[in-house]
Amino acid sequence: MTTQIARQAPAVLPGPNEPCWCGSGSKYKKCHRGADAVEARKKGADVQRRGISPGIISPRRSVPAHIPRPDYAETGRPVRSPELPEVKSPDVIARMRRAGQAAAKVLQMTGAAVRPGITTDELDAIAHEAYIQLGGYPSTLNYHGYPKSLCTSVNEVICHGIPDSRPLEEGDIINLDITIFLEGVHGDCSATFFVGKVDPDSERLVRVTRECLDLGIAAVKPGRPINDIGRVIEEHATKNGMSVVRAYCGHGIGERFHSPLQIPHYYEAGADTIMKPGMTFTVEPMINLGHWQHRSWDDGWTAVTADGSRSAQFEHTLLVTEQGAEILTLP
Repeated sequence: MTTQIARQAPAVLPGPNEPCWCGSGSKYKKCHRGADAVEARKKGADVQRRGISPGIISPRRSVPAHIPRPDYAETGRPVRSPELPEVKSPDVIARMRRAGQAAAKVLQMTGAAVRPGITTDELDAIAHEAYIQLGGYPSTLNYHGYPKSLCTSVNEVICHGIPDSRPLEEGDIINLDITIFLEGVHGDCSATFFVGKVDPDSERLVRVTRECLDLGIAAVKPGRPINDIGRVIEEHATKNGMSVVRAYCGHGIGERFHSPLQIPHYYEAGADTIMKPGMTFTVEPMINLGHWQHRSWDDGWTAVTADGSRSAQFEHTLLVTEQGAEILTLP
């Protein structure tokens, strides 16, 4: 029986594209970089921070009776019905433009309230009231039992973070994921915000993630396969020493919150559906500073990076046109 001695990271770490110090033969950015960043934060070499942990979740907020709601609003279960066409009619597209603009307004209003000290539950209250003011229903509320009106994903939370009693801290980053049900259709968008002053790595992560979204949107072309989108996103993230989350992807959207159409944000050869004018779907890359793997909390919703590294996301709902893509979720 032999005993292996664990190697420790050296005082001077290699560059992103240099061999990892552990001797694995992999590039540092694909091996220990994310874990080393987490360890550095623990030791105070960067900004002192704790990992995110669940807070107290307040009771579900009510929606006035006059607000039209989706089929799952009371039961939590979307009604099974025949598949709807991915290419939308002019009437559906017109309604989706209005729903998308409303979602963008809610995102603006909620994002303006992000600051150190505010709780994610308070952000949920702001978004909830904004949906109602615009005559819409919060699409996430009771969707498969989800308890809140938006998703608030902080630091290492990749997606589906549940608003709770945790106050935001200086140096956090937070993704606000907004979806509204208005005029019988859904509009879905998200953005990542800085909470006060953040460290350079978080700043770079958010910038690169936004660039990934822009490149993904530019890849939307009629006659081309869906996997063109993931190809350019993965290339840009990898070039910058980051990784693309694989467990979650973009999706078809319209009369339903999620249709069967899936939009991977990494290159997936099997995602060969041809884009056609009239299709509507989301592009919403989730980019990690470290590894792409995730783990899930016991709440059944919150997904976090497996190595504790930070994650960022941006999202728009898109319409495929004869020329390319129209962004429906602009204010």
